[in-house]
Amino acid sequence: MATKRVWKIEILDEDEVRALIAACGKGPAGVRDAALIAVLYRSGLRISEALALLHRDIDTKSGVVTVHNGKGDKRRHSHIGPVWMSLVEKWLTKRRAIGLTGRQPLFCTISSGVRKGKTLEPGRPLHQAQVRTLLRRLGKRAGIEKRVHPHGLRHAFAVDLIRGGKALKPIQDVLGHSRLQTTEEYLRGLSPEESLRHIAEGRE
Repeated sequence: MATKRVWKIEILDEDEVRALIAACGKGPAGVRDAALIAVLYRSGLRISEALALLHRDIDTKSGVVTVHNGKGDKRRHSHIGPVWMSLVEKWLTKRRAIGLTGRQPLFCTISSGVRKGKTLEPGRPLHQAQVRTLLRRLGKRAGIEKRVHPHGLRHAFAVDLIRGGKALKPIQDVLGHSRLQTTEEYLRGLSPEESLRHIAEGRE
């Protein structure tokens, strides 16, 4: 029987995420990709949730991100700070400049052309596999030796909250976990001493 391969989560630090964003480039696709990385890293959304966002789901003034249909069909909110939200604002400006509207997904294709006899227009949904491939490529370009993938950015967000003194229950809520034990698994990015301390604090 084949053994399921279990990936070790390698937590990216902020400098590595910034290097990842710098590797995106300054063209329209690079601006979009940088904004997507910012959302994944600073909101803790699942990749499926990030790709389902529409323009109206992000309030750039307050920094609030609304997930309407998270796992288990739950609605919840997260928050992105102004420094990272500025990357989203750049993408929104670029979207408007290339003729995209609020009807298309927030993170969508920008290319056009003909494929297999079909005319392709900008604004098509991105697929999760595309984003995973993109992040691997950007990680290599940025010289990051850790495995770079969407769920790793979600883990990095959670670990940053934990190290910032947040209790486990609020982190569970913002991540959309139904069980606290799932949130505890995100402590794998911490040292054993940190993990034990935060588990104890989160259950008080």
